[in-house]
Amino acid sequence: MTDQEQGFVIRDRRASGGSENPAASSESARGAASESTSPVAPSRESPPFPVTFSSFVISLGSSSLMLMGEQLDPHQSPMPVNLPQAKEIIDLLSVLEDKTKGNLTSEEQTVLRDMLYALRMKYVTLASPK
Repeated sequence: MTDQEQGFVIRDRRASGGSENPAASSESARGAASESTSPVAPSRESPPFPVTFSSFVISLGSSSLMLMGEQLDPHQSPMPVNLPQAKEIIDLLSVLEDKTKGNLTSEEQTVLRDMLYALRMKYVTLASPK
């Protein structure tokens, strides 16, 4: 029975890097890691604007406006109009309005309400038969 129990031995050398001295290998691994990441160091700059509830609403609203044919950046080519997708974003903002009722600051509530109003008016104008 002891013959059957002797199969193979698993040795985990990740911590020691294959050397006998784990402290030395971890120091060399840290040094190698810092050397390999230094040319492609991550940017430590702050984002251009803070991510807040209001900026999230404005981002979604801008996406919806672009889908309704608004050209927010004059240097960018206009997107094709996609009213169903624009309506989806408007509906999403409506759900956010319902679910966050009573939990928003007055500024956040105003941004959300005004954005929804503007988007709905633009959508109705575009969706109505001419």
